[in-house]
Amino acid sequence: MDAMDYGNVLVIGSAGVGKSTLIRTVLGTGSVVVTQLGSHLEVYESLSIPFRIIDARDIGGSLFARRATIGAIKRWSKDNALDGDASNDINVIWFCIEGKSRKLIRQQLAQLSRATDVWRSVPVIVVLTKSYAATERAENVELVRQTFARTKRRQRNLRAVIPVVASTYQLDETTFVAPEGIPELIEATNEAMPEGVRAASGDIAEFTLRRRRSVARGIIAASTAAGITVGAVPIPISDALILTPIETGLINALATLYGIGKGSTSKKLFNTILEVGTVSTVAKAAIGALKAIPGINLAASVVNAAIAGSIVAAIGEGTMRVFERIYMGEKTLDDTEWVRGFLESRMSRDLIAQGTKVVGKLSGVEAGTDQKKALASLLLEAFRQDEDKATGDKS
Repeated sequence: MDAMDYGNVLVIGSAGVGKSTLIRTVLGTGSVVVTQLGSHLEVYESLSIPFRIIDARDIGGSLFARRATIGAIKRWSKDNALDGDASNDINVIWFCIEGKSRKLIRQQLAQLSRATDVWRSVPVIVVLTKSYAATERAENVELVRQTFARTKRRQRNLRAVIPVVASTYQLDETTFVAPEGIPELIEATNEAMPEGVRAASGDIAEFTLRRRRSVARGIIAASTAAGITVGAVPIPISDALILTPIETGLINALATLYGIGKGSTSKKLFNTILEVGTVSTVAKAAIGALKAIPGINLAASVVNAAIAGSIVAAIGEGTMRVFERIYMGEKTLDDTEWVRGFLESRMSRDLIAQGTKVVGKLSGVEAGTDQKKALASLLLEAFRQDEDKATGDKS
């Protein structure tokens, strides 16, 4: 079977929960290939099942062991997310919980979320191992469902809760519990796999987008600081044209980050962004409104710095979102009218409000270098939160 014909199932749970027995039973008696991934992950492949099984070591033991395993899963996931090889994606997660244990489920679920942060949309199947007491199974299944329901991050991922007895268990000299639940587990996994393949692809795209966003915000922070410095010079700021070199550098740096070239079409897009942030009616209105804030006990240079920093921070956040849409294929370089409308809407609706709040908070900060740092920090936080709220982004 070709590697791309396989999906990948990550098996995760505490030591002693019965993961090894479960994996051996699922794999059957056929030939099994085992690949070691460092000291915390093993990959099992068998022709008897149409998916790989990736076994993670204990996530519920000692603090050191737990951190080591969670860190190994995260590193492996991120490395494979960046290499672009879909055959290494996690498509389904088996979250193993001992059926006779009702403790620590919420804690283990939190550990699961940390370990599989890259795979935010991948289907989860809870495997209740060692479910020997048939009378308690329904109650245990309901307990798991209630725990997931209280965890917004993972409740939408739960696809099934399956009680399993992986091997024959002897209760006493005359009573045995036969294996059960394995066919249901394999069937549920196969049913979830197509969704998991699509979800993993989306998670990879979101992961790479989050990484770019982190870098982009570093670029925006540096540009905002530069805008504050320019705005603080003892020259009255009558328009935003003095920010043109800073905004030009900001736009070009973000374009490079998101893989946007410098052809004639992109140049038209860049000019549209630059116009909104410098000579547009919105930019001029923002300057006038911020200069007219009453009752602010600040030097004119500080107000000017706040105005300049607000404009750069706002245009930076807006440009980042524009380039993200283009990077994801939702918009094209030709959508200049949409870009103009989007940026003007963001600036006219939010720039003045956020800038006013920031200037007000600065009243209690002493003048000098500390005041500039405080201004930069307040601006970046305000515009980031505002833009994330406007776009419904929780990352």
